[in-house]
Amino acid sequence: MYRSSTSTLTALLCLTGLITHVEAHGSHAKVDPWNDEYANTPDLSFSGVTSFAHLPHVKCLDKPEQAFDVALLGVPFDSAVSFRPGARFGPYALRSGSRRQRPERGYTSRLEVNPYTNGLYVLDCGDVPVTPFDPATAIKQVKAGYKSVLHHPIVNEEEMKRLHMQKGLDGEYHPRIIALGGDHTIVLPILDAVSEVYGPVSVIHFDAHIDTWNPNRYLGSVSLQADVNHGTFFWHAYESGFIKANSSIHAGIRTRFSGPQDLDDDVTAGFDLIHTFDIDDYGVEWIAEKIKARIGNGPVVISLDVDVMDPSIVPATGTPESGGWTSRELRRIIHSLVGLNIVAFDVVELSPAYDTQAEISAIAAADMVYDFLSILALGVDDQSAKKAEGRTVDEL
Repeated sequence: MYRSSTSTLTALLCLTGLITHVEAHGSHAKVDPWNDEYANTPDLSFSGVTSFAHLPHVKCLDKPEQAFDVALLGVPFDSAVSFRPGARFGPYALRSGSRRQRPERGYTSRLEVNPYTNGLYVLDCGDVPVTPFDPATAIKQVKAGYKSVLHHPIVNEEEMKRLHMQKGLDGEYHPRIIALGGDHTIVLPILDAVSEVYGPVSVIHFDAHIDTWNPNRYLGSVSLQADVNHGTFFWHAYESGFIKANSSIHAGIRTRFSGPQDLDDDVTAGFDLIHTFDIDDYGVEWIAEKIKARIGNGPVVISLDVDVMDPSIVPATGTPESGGWTSRELRRIIHSLVGLNIVAFDVVELSPAYDTQAEISAIAAADMVYDFLSILALGVDDQSAKKAEGRTVDEL
């Protein structure tokens, strides 16, 4: 009698819709209305887990066999800043600012390429989980994490060959990494890791500040650890031999100096300088040509501090300076760098606590990453073809 009453109750509940999962012939009936009607609906710009541009996401440091050609790698470190902290949240903000980007709508009419589908496999590799309590250890962690990712296997060797990308000193192709900072100090361990693969590199440095300050004269350098910060790291990179002599350049500089000796040290460290006002005097094309003439054909790292842009465009940074470039001007300059032998990129000093509610800084910074990916997808100028053209002209 008990079993009969239970069966009757179950049947009644099913008929009224109160039970949707019942036993049928000894097995459970499948109830899946979402997949019956909306299967494989893609996430929209505002839905889903936030990776950069809705790319596949893997914690690459935990999966050393994970292959990719280009990695987005967060470096949430800001323990060596001189003014406003908060860049440890930069990787989060860059991913959030990229939400309206996606591989299915990644084509740029200006450069005529979709960097997400052009042949190089792009992956969001998560973050390097650096300690916020010990800057010296954190810098070691950044190098270890970056170096590990730099030595992951690639997916498409033929595509890298077609794009004339440079092999490392070991004769192998290595992934290209776009580091999402983090304060600018992270570039010191990045240059350390990159120079081990390619030898000393040139640097294109977009910034309001030179970051080559000699720590012997840098205010606040009260210890050996304090000497390593986001204003001195390029000096340390020069002293360590990570940077190729007399082949690097700053663009967008407009900070104040202690005196001419700061600029003398900058030349010693191997940098030329483009002032922010040069864009008014000479224009974008002149700036682009000066950068390319300085860099030449060797391996180059592009390092972009978001404070190169005016604080009316990007307020969310730790050391804002008035009179900077607009995002449009900066993007035009970046577009002009197609063909350079770029082996690494970084975007740093984005501190979202100082952004507007509309995330204007994060969106602008994420668009710079998109432009980096685009010029990377267009490859390196074929120097062998240029030499052949030169010989043909000479023979005539």
